Amino acid sequence: MLPIWNAFRRTVTHAKNAKVLKHAKELRASISTGPQQQHGTYYEIRSYCIKPEHNTTFLKLLNEKIHLRTAHSELVGFWTGDYGAFNQVFHIWKYDSYGHRTRVRAAVATDPQWQEQFISKVLPMLVSQEVEAAYLVPWSEIQKPAKKGVYELVTFQMKPGGPAVWGKAFQVAISARTGAGYSHLVGVFHSEFGLLNRVHVLWWYESPDQRAAIRHTAHQDARVVAAVRESVSYLESQSNKLLLPTPFSPLQ
Repeated sequence: MLPIWNAFRRTVTHAKNAKVLKHAKELRASISTGPQQQHGTYYEIRSYCIKPEHNTTFLKLLNEKIHLRTAHSELVGFWTGDYGAFNQVFHIWKYDSYGHRTRVRAAVATDPQWQEQFISKVLPMLVSQEVEAAYLVPWSEIQKPAKKGVYELVTFQMKPGGPAVWGKAFQVAISARTGAGYSHLVGVFHSEFGLLNRVHVLWWYESPDQRAAIRHTAHQDARVVAAVRESVSYLESQSNKLLLPTPFSPLQ
């Protein structure tokens, strides 16, 4: 009986090891990849800090010359910062691929009107620039508001590991607000180049007062509270900025 018993044990052990190995491979694949992008479209998120004494001049020149830049690629939105972002501007550009962006950058760099009438004049006005490449998360798309309003850019720095680790809980937290009709979600962006594990959530409101009222109501909703409590276990830091669309911004 002993040889039969040993053979049986070896068979069971082999089956268990194969199952564990298969699970480990699936787990490694999940952690290393997470939700996949289905196409090459990505977004460049830019933030500029302007010298306070030049802020008005910068915005005036931008309003007059931005058409020279939008002739080369699609502008999603352009905002000036209010609370949390004084003397700052934020803009989002859409590209079909990295190759597309390379071609656009080359064309912009050799556009004499743009370089002479705008770039050469504004560079001395800037304190700093930050550029990120980001994808819309797979469950989000750009949703343009029906009318003019204000925007809130909420930036979450998540714990390392990517969407495979915190993506589901984060989606549930966002869906708890949108599903209850509290806020209009414009888009959710996940960083690809720049500071990793960063998520930008762009919300729209009719006014800052409406935003305050909605936030007060949402924080008393047990569904929202439970979803947020789960999500924040993966959170390292968060910042909120109130943004005002410029007159030429496609998102108003």
